[in-house]
Amino acid sequence: MDIFGYVVLALIVVAVFYVIAIYNRLVNLKHNATKAWSNIDVLLKQRHDELPKLIDTCKEYMQYERETLEKVINARSRAASARASGDIGALGAAEGALRIGLGQLFALAEDYPDLKANETFQHLQGRITGLEDSIADRREFYNESVNLNNIGIEEFPDVIIARFFNFKSFQLLEFEQSELADVNVGGLFQS
Repeated sequence: MDIFGYVVLALIVVAVFYVIAIYNRLVNLKHNATKAWSNIDVLLKQRHDELPKLIDTCKEYMQYERETLEKVINARSRAASARASGDIGALGAAEGALRIGLGQLFALAEDYPDLKANETFQHLQGRITGLEDSIADRREFYNESVNLNNIGIEEFPDVIIARFFNFKSFQLLEFEQSELADVNVGGLFQS
């Protein structure tokens, strides 16, 4: 084999290793996004498991706040359904509604001193608030992982490998602007 043959062989070997490196990086990005979603999913399930206990505790004290309790229950059902179907867009909307409902529920609890003093309520409120904080942290990590994956499969020359091996983009977990707004606590106490 002459020098030209060795150069061509070397270029082929370098190209193969380059394609392998790109493929492995894309696989890593995909699995990081999947892992990040799994972390959120576990926290959402834990919170959703705590909500019926919270509602039952509140029902004992808040007989006149049925509408607020039903909002939380309905939002929980929509969020669980969206989570089960893997619909990230619907999950974001349902989670936003659930967060607003929980904010209203906790604000209304201020009118019920016996409920606020209840040890079970305090424990559940603390647990759910802690889970909310963890979900927010994990959501940020998930969205960053999704963003890195989506950029990775769109960059040149990675896009060629991504399309050839059918790598897919992931959807960001976003809440609508209206759902991110602060709850009007003062309005909750007006008749």
